[in-house]
Amino acid sequence: MSDFVSDFWNFYVSGIVILSILACLLLLIFTGRAHAVTAEDNTTGHVWDGDLREMNNPLPRWWSYLFVITVVFSFAYLALYPGLGSYPGLLGWTSSGLHAAEVKEGDEAIAPVYARFANMSYEDIAKDTKAMAIGERLYSNNCAQCHASDAQGNKGFPNLTDKDWLHGGVPENITQTIVEGRIGNMPPMAAAVGTEQDVKNVAQYVLSLSGSPHDADRAALGKEKFAVCAACHGEDGKGMQVLGSANLTDGIWLHGYGEKAIVDMVNNGMQNVMPPQGKLLTEPQIKVLTAYIWGLSNKS
Repeated sequence: MSDFVSDFWNFYVSGIVILSILACLLLLIFTGRAHAVTAEDNTTGHVWDGDLREMNNPLPRWWSYLFVITVVFSFAYLALYPGLGSYPGLLGWTSSGLHAAEVKEGDEAIAPVYARFANMSYEDIAKDTKAMAIGERLYSNNCAQCHASDAQGNKGFPNLTDKDWLHGGVPENITQTIVEGRIGNMPPMAAAVGTEQDVKNVAQYVLSLSGSPHDADRAALGKEKFAVCAACHGEDGKGMQVLGSANLTDGIWLHGYGEKAIVDMVNNGMQNVMPPQGKLLTEPQIKVLTAYIWGLSNKS
């Protein structure tokens, strides 16, 4: 791998920056010394609107000095701050460092707000009006984009207001999901199930598990083929929390309802990703957010 890594681009960028600044300075020097051919009255011969003549006067000295100052400032800036390839600058300033410092400052400023929740249980936090107002804000900023503003989800994004939890709905499980994220993977299973008709029969059997409208005869044929699916969803179709596999008996359809939706799932599989949020939130924030989400499906 080291064969593909070099400092070429660092030197390339640095060289272009330095040469560009020097070129500006040289341009000023050369243009200041160059003399255009003019008439005795110091005009260039260009005339507009009948009597408007172009003169050949030098640039004001204050303008030239200001230009030189900007060049000097450029070199000073590049010495103090990053701008020459991988050179960090004498001050060691970085935008990421500035962001980290501001985040730390913000966390320290709001720490007293969260301090009162440190020794409270999730259940008690969920009953605290102030905590839930904070939790709602945390949810809106970090979760609503996928799970919707009312937390009832969208197609492919779980509803957080019911009690259907693929990985468990107790606060500890919710915290783990927030911090570490989740990856749900349903591999394509058509080849393992059998023919196209077998897949449709399995779809009918899956519909029967939740009492949904189905063809009883085809469902009976699909029951035997469901053994392939039982490895993850269980023989009773109620799913396995340890795998995060869906409960097929509760009538909750995350990726669509009906034979076609189930057939598409069996044929093509599906992968869902819940990105980890642990590095974006502090521990107190995660605790309050957990309590808020837990409270959505456990309202008294």
